[in-house]
Amino acid sequence: MSPEADLLTPLRRYWGYSTFRPLQERVVLSLLAGRDTCVVMPTGGGKSLCYQLPAVVSKGTAVVISPLIALMRDQATQLAQMGIPAAVLNSTMNEAEQNKVMAKAREGAYRLLYVSPERVARGDTMGWMQQVPITFFAIDEAHCISEWGHEFRPEYRQLNRLRTKFPDRPIAAFTASATRHVRHDILAQLQLRNPDKYIASFYRPNLRYLVRECEGLEQMEMLVKALRSYGGSNVIVYSPTINRVEETVDFLEDHDISAVGYHGKMGTEDRSRNQERWMSDEVRVLVGTIAFGLGINKAAVRAVIHLSLPKSIEQYYQEAGRAGRDGGSADCVLLWQKKDAGLLGFFANQITDVEERNRAWERYRIIREFVESKRCRHRQICSHFGETPKWEGCGSCDVCGSVAEWMVRPVALEKPAVAGKKRLRPQPVVGLAAGSEAEELREYLREWRRAMAKETSVPAYIVLHDSSLEEICRRQPKFLAELLEIPGIGERKAEVYGQKILNALEIFRRGARASGTESKAKPADETLRLLGEGRTLEEIAQIRGRQVSTVVSAVASLLETGQVEFQSGWVSKEKQSVIEAACMKLGMERLKPLKDILPPEISYDEIKLVVGKVRRQESLRKAVPA
Repeated sequence: MSPEADLLTPLRRYWGYSTFRPLQERVVLSLLAGRDTCVVMPTGGGKSLCYQLPAVVSKGTAVVISPLIALMRDQATQLAQMGIPAAVLNSTMNEAEQNKVMAKAREGAYRLLYVSPERVARGDTMGWMQQVPITFFAIDEAHCISEWGHEFRPEYRQLNRLRTKFPDRPIAAFTASATRHVRHDILAQLQLRNPDKYIASFYRPNLRYLVRECEGLEQMEMLVKALRSYGGSNVIVYSPTINRVEETVDFLEDHDISAVGYHGKMGTEDRSRNQERWMSDEVRVLVGTIAFGLGINKAAVRAVIHLSLPKSIEQYYQEAGRAGRDGGSADCVLLWQKKDAGLLGFFANQITDVEERNRAWERYRIIREFVESKRCRHRQICSHFGETPKWEGCGSCDVCGSVAEWMVRPVALEKPAVAGKKRLRPQPVVGLAAGSEAEELREYLREWRRAMAKETSVPAYIVLHDSSLEEICRRQPKFLAELLEIPGIGERKAEVYGQKILNALEIFRRGARASGTESKAKPADETLRLLGEGRTLEEIAQIRGRQVSTVVSAVASLLETGQVEFQSGWVSKEKQSVIEAACMKLGMERLKPLKDILPPEISYDEIKLVVGKVRRQESLRKAVPA
C-alpha cells in the first residue's frame, strides 16, 4: 500500500475516529514507507495506533515487542473484537498454545503478533521468526534498552539482533519518557538507519503539578482531604512499599473512602480483580506500588497521587502522566517526606557498579531539585527532556500560583477540585439535565459496562472507552447511525455492542438506575472482631488478605488508642522488657533507632506492638492530674 493511500477510512472503520492525534499520521506514513522510526510520545498520546494502523493496511505481520504481558493480551483482545487478527506469544502460555500461535504466524494469519523481549532473546526464536512474513518491528517501552534510562532491562540489549537477522525490515521504537541522552542510545543500540524522529512536546497543559513536603501524620490527612475533594472521580495513589499499600487501603476504608490495592505479592487473580474493579469504576481509588499502571488504558483519571519521592523525573513523568489522558484537567500530586530522600540515597549506595551508582545519585539529585526548587514544575520537566518552552510560567503548578483548595483547608466530599487558570477543562455535558440526572446516566452506563465486561470476559475499557462513554452521555444517541458518529465507536464495535448500548439508554429513559454498592465492615472493625474471636495475628492476616506486618501496624494503632488490650502471646516478657527499656532511652518517635540498638532476634513487628502499648500507657499517665 502506498504512503499516500487513504488512512481515514480504516481509522474510522476500526477505531471509530475521524481525525488523527498530533504526529500519529506522520508516524504511520513513515512505517508504510518502510523507514526506521523513533517516536517519543506522552502516555495517552496514542502510540499503539501508530503501529496498529499500518499493520492493518499492510500485507504481512507486524511484530510488536513489549515487556508488559497484560498490555499485550488486552491489545490482542481489543484488536480481535475490532475484526483484526492478532495474537500474543509469551511465557504464560503452555507449549501447545505457543506452537499453535507460531504455526499460524508462519502462515501469515496475523496482522499483529505480540512477543516479549525475553522471547526474542531465546536462541530458537530467530529461526521461526524468519519464516514469518514480517512487515516491520515495533518496540514498545524502548527506553528499557538504555542503561541511562530509569527502567533498564538487560534483555532489551539483545534486540539489536533484529537488525542483523532482518536487515531489510523497518524497526520502530516507541517510548513515553526518554531524555536526549536515552534517545541517542536507543538509536545506537537498535542500529536504526537514518530514522524519522517524532518527538512530541512534554508539556501537558491539562495537568496541574502540586508538590507538598509532609511531616508525620500530615501526609495521610492530606491524602484523605485530596480524595474527598475529587469525589467520585478515578484516582491512582502510588505507595512506596507493599505494606504501605495495604495500610493505606485500610486507612482510607476506615475513613469511608472505598479503595483497592495492587502489589506484587498479591495473587494474580486478586490483582486482576482489583484492577478490573477500578478500571470499570466499581471502585474509584486504587492504591498501588509502581508495578501498577504500565499499559493501563484508562483515560478519565482525575488525579495521580504519590506518597513518596519517585526515583527519577522519568519515572514520575510516566506515572503522573496517567492522569488526564482524556484531555480533561487533572492533578498530579506529590506528598513527600524527608525520609523518602534518605531511602533513595540508601538504595543508591547499595548499587555495586560504580557508573550505575553515579547515575542513580544523579537521578536522585534531579528529583530532589524538582520538589524543592521554586521554578515552574512544567518547565523543569520539559527542560529535563531537552525541550525549551517559550514561556517562563505555566499557571498550572503550585510554584506558579495554582493551589488546590484541599491543600489549604478541608473540603466537602462533593466539592470539585480547583482548576489552574490556564488549564484545559473537560467539556460540559450537554443534552442532559445538570446534577442528578447527568451523573445517574454515567453511573448506569458504567454499571452496564461492568456487566457486559463480565459477560464477555474482557476488560471494561475494551467494551467501551471512558471518553466514548462520556460522549454517549452527552449525545444520548437513539439510532445506530448516531452512535457511529461517536469517537471510539467503529463499525465493528457498533456491530457487537451498538444495539445493546441503545437498549441500555432506552431502559434508563424509562426510569432504570444503577443499583449502587453494598456497604462493608471497616478494616479496623473487622480486625477488632477477629481479635475478639481469639484469632492470631497470622490468622487475621490470612482472613483479611493482608501481610502480617500490615495487621501488626493496625493492631499497634488500636493498642495506642486503647481499643484493644495487649496480649502476652504477641511478645515474650523478656523481649517486652528489653524493648521498653530501649523506648525509655531513645524515645518512640522512630522505630529504626530502636531496631538498631535492640538484639537482632527482636523484629520490627514486636517493636511496633510494644511501642503501641507503651504509648498508650504514656498517654494515660499524662491524662491523670498531678
